[in-house]
Amino acid sequence: MRFGALGAVLASTILVYPAQAQVPVEVDACRLAGLVALKERSPAIKDLTFDIDGLAISKAETKVEDTPVKMVIMGDAYLQREKSDKPNRFVCLIGEKGKVLLTFFTEQ
Repeated sequence: MRFGALGAVLASTILVYPAQAQVPVEVDACRLAGLVALKERSPAIKDLTFDIDGLAISKAETKVEDTPVKMVIMGDAYLQREKSDKPNRFVCLIGEKGKVLLTFFTEQ
């Protein structure tokens, strides 16, 4: 991954959505794709929610290698497990036609 390109994406306009604003459908696509991937690694995860009020959503016109990236979504995610529900930071890359290219969650 070229961090220069990602840095350019992150430096572009970032939109923060308050709770009453309509959130793009790509946010739910990221949540669902992330939940599937996380459950594969850790079946104890029951649910995944995003802090909608604090999401940073940025439209992008860049590429990672030859793959176009159209949107970057970042924020706090809550991974509901049997024992705890701690916030984790996440980043999600959206490609053409709303396809989720990458979901990445920090571990705390």
